[in-house]
Amino acid sequence: MAIKLLNTRDAGKVNGLKIGVYGASGAGKTTLASTFGVPTLILSAEAGLLSLAGHDIDVIEVSTVAQVGEVYSWLLNGEGEKYQAVVLDSITEIGNVLLNEEKAKTKDGRAAYGATSEQMMAMLRAFRDLPGRHVLFLAQLDKVKDESTGAVLFGPAMPGQRLGQALPYLTDEVFAMRVERNPEGEIQRYLQTQPDNQWQAKDRSGKLNQFEVANLAEIIAKIIG
Repeated sequence: MAIKLLNTRDAGKVNGLKIGVYGASGAGKTTLASTFGVPTLILSAEAGLLSLAGHDIDVIEVSTVAQVGEVYSWLLNGEGEKYQAVVLDSITEIGNVLLNEEKAKTKDGRAAYGATSEQMMAMLRAFRDLPGRHVLFLAQLDKVKDESTGAVLFGPAMPGQRLGQALPYLTDEVFAMRVERNPEGEIQRYLQTQPDNQWQAKDRSGKLNQFEVANLAEIIAKIIG
């Protein structure tokens, strides 16, 4: 076995950052993909690329999970080595596509959800472990009402409870895309990087403010320099 010695100071530089971002439709998640500042590839499972019309970003449209796997192999084999960042837009839609594929195979709903969870977890881990690339997992917003308190809780939407809860454990960072109006009535978009009593978030680096400008190049510079 060849020993490869790494140092924790270089972890983000060697492996790239793996980031999950969730938010409501129209919040600006897809536009966020244009802020890496490095050659970026988007795997698009949603018809929502108009917001990127003014940018120069390569896109591969995927409509089946098999196609997602083909793109992964293409990236892994070095053919897509020029891309320093990869975006899955969105893992919610990819999960729904897979669930429908599984439902077509069986009448057992629990079996379909179980198979979907296993395959999605394997796919997310595979992209998370792409060496030397930043990976952005975009997800739609899920709203869950806490029956004991009546509070509405926000997190990433995925088919099946297990998948939604797994994203924070699979990625370095989990951000909530927030949209608010400032006192002048102007729309502001920002990323919430730390959790509160409503929004799920995580900053493993410990280097980010609770709220950051929605610019991934700036965030990556803060984390890994």
